[in-house]
Amino acid sequence: MRRTSLLATVRRSTFLPTTMRWTLFVMIGLFLLSATRSDAQVLHKKKKVNKSTSAENTAEPDKILYDKAIDDVKHGRHEVGRLNLQTLINTYPDSDYLAKAKLAIADSFYKEGGTANLTQAVQAYKDFDIFFPMLPEAAYAQLQVAMTHYKQMEKPDRDRTHARAAEEEFQTFLSKYPTDPLAPKAEQHLREVQELLAEGDFRIGYYYYVKEDKKAAESRLRAIVNRYPLYSKSDRALWMLGNIWESTEKKEIAAPYYARIVRNYPLSSLVPDAKSRLKALGAPVPQADPQAVAWMTAEQNAPRQRELFIKKPLALIHTGPGQELRAAAINGKPTMTPEAESEAGIDVLAGGSQPRIGGGGPGTGIVATVRAGGGSVTADGAESVAPTTVGSEATPATQPDPNAPAATETSDGGTTAAGTADAAPKTDATPPTAAQGSDALKTDGSTEHDGTQNGTNGSGKKESSSKKKKGLRRIVPW
Repeated sequence: MRRTSLLATVRRSTFLPTTMRWTLFVMIGLFLLSATRSDAQVLHKKKKVNKSTSAENTAEPDKILYDKAIDDVKHGRHEVGRLNLQTLINTYPDSDYLAKAKLAIADSFYKEGGTANLTQAVQAYKDFDIFFPMLPEAAYAQLQVAMTHYKQMEKPDRDRTHARAAEEEFQTFLSKYPTDPLAPKAEQHLREVQELLAEGDFRIGYYYYVKEDKKAAESRLRAIVNRYPLYSKSDRALWMLGNIWESTEKKEIAAPYYARIVRNYPLSSLVPDAKSRLKALGAPVPQADPQAVAWMTAEQNAPRQRELFIKKPLALIHTGPGQELRAAAINGKPTMTPEAESEAGIDVLAGGSQPRIGGGGPGTGIVATVRAGGGSVTADGAESVAPTTVGSEATPATQPDPNAPAATETSDGGTTAAGTADAAPKTDATPPTAAQGSDALKTDGSTEHDGTQNGTNGSGKKESSSKKKKGLRRIVPW
């Protein structure tokens, strides 16, 4: 009513100019329009939504429980998340989220870390693979089993239980899911694991090689070159094998090892020396394999992750492998066959249950003993060593073999097994098997260990340090 009277008053105001009257009309109209909108907003208030009928509450309870558990795990509340997931499994056994809940529990253990949690993660992933083998996530579960062991690997000179388990699980994944999108990742991790295992055997074989315990060195190095051709130091292992056999009366056995350096590792720095050794032995020099040339070229040109300078001091206290994994091959097919006991060589400080290199099965009495005073290591029951205390237990000395030939003293003060001069050399040029290698190296002229320190001759005189260094440079060219 007031709005109407206001407009009528303005219309009857004849004393106002026409322009001013139209201006007042416009201003009053705008004011009335804004007042109308405010009244409409007051009359049409937003109705309250009933939360009991909202879209969130219409979702299934198992989904709500699963989403809440995943959010807990995401924010680090692993125990609370696992409790909710277990509640979902027990309360809704027919839920569509049952498989996802089991896999999420395993992932929670894996992400939380720690020895106990990672052990639980392995079991949870394996349970998922047993109950849901046909789901696409089964491949992921198998890979995570391998990654759990991979995460716990230690340096090459430490315990290699997790490294061997990781190798086996990665091989299982690649054999079951060769075309899976995760297969390239598994292949690369398998190369890294095998690099770590080969590095551990190489260090042991190199120790025996420098100490001139040729039988033990030959066993370790032969297992490396036959099982891990992608190992970054395979050419060095082949060189040491050739040098070991070249120092015996069966020199022709060294030729195949030198030939493998020239053929399979053509870009190696040892190729010129290997060719000269082949010529000295009167063996043919093979041509380089084109595929090996392409593989080594790709390896040299492949980008590799480098360790930061600031992290190098921390590597001294870091328990896991670092540099060894970065040295692994990036190209090439990793070894897919499981490791046989005969290829594993002899473990240091292993008991008598280890298989005998050169024949015989478990329980033949092979004991590898390390001297506490820094002496040599023996791996054959035919050699006599002094007892050594390891921890709180004493390792008994092994007894000499009564069937071994008597040793005779040579002109240079050393001892040589009897009958070596009459032994006929082999005519074939193939590397020996495990049974042949141990027996053949018995005629290498090596001395038996009688408990004295290394570096003494038959008359008890010590070798000079300069002579040792000169001999070391002769057998280790790199």
